[in-house]
Amino acid sequence: MRRGETRGKERGPGLMAQLRDPPGGRDARIMLLALAVDRTGSGLWAASSVLYLTFVTHLSAQQIGVLLGVAGVAGIAGSPLAGRLAGRFPVRSLLIGCHLLRLVTLVLVLVCTGFDALLPVVAVTYLGDRAAKTLEMLFATRAAGERRAAYQALSRSAANAGYGVGAGIAAIGLAVGTTGAYRVLILGNALSFVVAAVLVWRTGEPSGSAVEVARSGGVAPAARGEGKGVVRGGGPWRDRGYLGFVLLDIPMNLDDSILAVGLPLWLVNRTSAPHALVPAFLVINTVLVVVLQLSVSKRAEGPRRAARAVLLYGVLMLACCGFLAVATRGGAWAAGAVLLAAALLVTLAELMRSVSSWELAVLLAPQDARAAYLGVAGMSQSIQKSAGPPLLTGVVMAAGPAGWLVLGAAVAGLAVVQSRACARRLGLGPARARAALATK
Repeated sequence: MRRGETRGKERGPGLMAQLRDPPGGRDARIMLLALAVDRTGSGLWAASSVLYLTFVTHLSAQQIGVLLGVAGVAGIAGSPLAGRLAGRFPVRSLLIGCHLLRLVTLVLVLVCTGFDALLPVVAVTYLGDRAAKTLEMLFATRAAGERRAAYQALSRSAANAGYGVGAGIAAIGLAVGTTGAYRVLILGNALSFVVAAVLVWRTGEPSGSAVEVARSGGVAPAARGEGKGVVRGGGPWRDRGYLGFVLLDIPMNLDDSILAVGLPLWLVNRTSAPHALVPAFLVINTVLVVVLQLSVSKRAEGPRRAARAVLLYGVLMLACCGFLAVATRGGAWAAGAVLLAAALLVTLAELMRSVSSWELAVLLAPQDARAAYLGVAGMSQSIQKSAGPPLLTGVVMAAGPAGWLVLGAAVAGLAVVQSRACARRLGLGPARARAALATK
């Protein structure tokens, strides 16, 4: 009886209970709803944009590739721009502005028919999208305080649920397949920005004075200037230690490209697995993120667990790449089972990374310049989204199974480097770092 009660206390409230009463209270609850609405619209766009550009605006495949590639590069600037502005203006107002900016650009998408007109419009849309995501996490960092990892887990669950709903709605419109149906889906995304802006308007501006020292072990974070590599007054672009963290965080985001690009293309081109398994990868990812993100996030709260989570990420990615390497052997169903296992492993890696990456980005930043630092940290995801797919298709997959093994080993090795560098900057010291990695 007591043992069960202890386990229940360790697990804490369930997902739905924490969504009703998240870290940060009422404002956080409203923000989570706004995030879910926003991602529902994103699901509509992601599922229909390529087909809309093909059948409604009549762009060629090459033009669409250039359009989305340029938009991805523009998105890289969104994070540092949002971080810089958040140091001067209220986060709440900036986030409302991002929603309204994307509303305007999506309406322009509906009236622009040529490639030259669509290029800047879609680029600004992606810039606003990346800026909005950074501002959402800045809001969480300030509103949730030391429980930001739990809030991040809740936001991931809410976002994935919304994205899944949006993709499901889009499937209905795509089944209709008319120009009007495509336009309705784009308008649905635009409407999501209106609703999200109204919801954000109902929140209050989060205080920047929330307690930031993590509970695990009471190690004072570099945010308070006690880590060795913190540079005060110079900003993130002059802080070589922090820039090194951001640089290493780029390959720590490769799970995204492996799931979206590597797994489907490897299945189709190099294995005998049934093509019908491709949608299952996304289903596995979406369901597991919604169900497990909250419990997995507890492994990344505070400096000790965040450092340990980076190492676990490297191990999971190495195992995933190993499964991909051997998927070319055996029959169709054996290959399918191996690829499904790889999808499971890369999803577990994503669950670990999504919380630990942001937790470390917060802990490593000086508190008085946190917005600017987190804006720079947000670039790693955007850069990976632009560089990851070409790396996988042009280098890793071109090298065959050996390419996956090399990639897995490289990511695992970089995870060790990242973990040790973070431990040094957080002032854990070699002995304390080893203890941190060995304990929860």
